[in-house]
Amino acid sequence: MKLSPGVRFFGPAIILLAPLANVGLAQVAPAGSNGPAAEGTRLAQRQHGPARVHGRRPDNSVESSNWSGFAVTGTAFTDAKGSWTVPTVNCSVTPGTNSSPTYSSFWVGIDGYTSASVEQAGTDSDCNGSTPTYYAWYEFYPNPSYEILTINVRPGDEMSSEISYNGSQFTVTITDKTTGKTFSKSAAVRGAARTSAEWIAEAPCCSRSGGSLPLSDFETVKFGLDYTGIAGTNDATSGTVKGAISAFGAAVEQIVMATSAGVDMAVPSALQTDGTSFTVAWASEGTPPPASTGGGGHGHH
Repeated sequence: MKLSPGVRFFGPAIILLAPLANVGLAQVAPAGSNGPAAEGTRLAQRQHGPARVHGRRPDNSVESSNWSGFAVTGTAFTDAKGSWTVPTVNCSVTPGTNSSPTYSSFWVGIDGYTSASVEQAGTDSDCNGSTPTYYAWYEFYPNPSYEILTINVRPGDEMSSEISYNGSQFTVTITDKTTGKTFSKSAAVRGAARTSAEWIAEAPCCSRSGGSLPLSDFETVKFGLDYTGIAGTNDATSGTVKGAISAFGAAVEQIVMATSAGVDMAVPSALQTDGTSFTVAWASEGTPPPASTGGGGHGHH
């Protein structure tokens, strides 16, 4: 759908506001489809929720307060693959504080663009003051996120992730191709729509007011074969389409992370000629949470 310049679209087809405000800062895993923490993991202090979309730009790209990258829509998605290079975070620009670190997440997933669950796995490049931290995680949202302790993530590592569905449950697999370490977890997800796949840089949730956390300066993150050398990634399989991002044609959505006032936070490039590789460039931290709230969670330790 193309809109006239200056007009914003607020239709239900792209707005998805999950109940993120209820996410606590120090969660205990609920009994549910995600179950207890897998061996070699621990409960994370953050979540990576569905897209919070608040408009379209004149070029037809989508504005989101928490996602930047690409999504494709369809029906009955059974697989999504992606690869990216772990970006070096610049904590001199976005240092955060002990009570309010800054965060940036990079992941591949199914669902979350037009539905209320997200099945995903990725990495973070965060700042706790001047100290950068890097780690891998997985999540079957709305269940909690778990840090993966068996993968020692470093900036520059080439990561590969796959989310698959076998008819009854999802399996998330994330591999550090640089070190050879891999992790996999399966779970059933109640009510999963399987209506989108995505390749995303995210400002995760939640501040104490329920909003996105300040976005750390990751400079540029690079997704896909052209940058990682990992073949067969940044593609997806739905009920009717199988292939690279560009294979989904009019169902491809380019997403710019921006504040509600339209200030860019993270901006994706166009797809490269292979129809799948792209970059996302950091632009701003966004709006930090008010000092009186105590910030957005606890630092990674």
